[in-house]
Amino acid sequence: MTEHETTDNSLELGNQLCFSVYSTAHAFTRLYTSLLKSLDVTYTQYLVLLVLWEEDGPTVKALGERLSLDSGTLTPLLRRLEEAGYVHRVRAERDQRCMHVYLTEHGRGVRPDVHDVRRCVFEATGLNFDELKDLQGRLETLRSALDSTAQRG
Repeated sequence: MTEHETTDNSLELGNQLCFSVYSTAHAFTRLYTSLLKSLDVTYTQYLVLLVLWEEDGPTVKALGERLSLDSGTLTPLLRRLEEAGYVHRVRAERDQRCMHVYLTEHGRGVRPDVHDVRRCVFEATGLNFDELKDLQGRLETLRSALDSTAQRG
């Protein structure tokens, strides 16, 4: 260990990029939790709805891949969304192991309400549109680089 490594503050929590990202993710979740309360959906359920508004009827497997969620997390989440009347699941005719997820009329109907949620989140960031898009692009680049490194092991 070098002298620099023992005297600098590089290991302080406040100097860790990972903690900044982690704590920001929690702040987003807290904000979304309060904003989504009126729709009675969790942040993760909201993410499912976003995907379904883009493409209705994906398989559970495809949905999990898109959201980076395993089936142990996704299955109970989808069950609760189904019980709340947002989605319904249908087994594929050709392969009974394959389940598709579709929006209900109620699930499609709440989409306009989410525009208010997005507006509130956008305002809460304190960033303008260009700054927000730049940050999002940088975070996607960072995630991609980290995923690539993790896959190389």
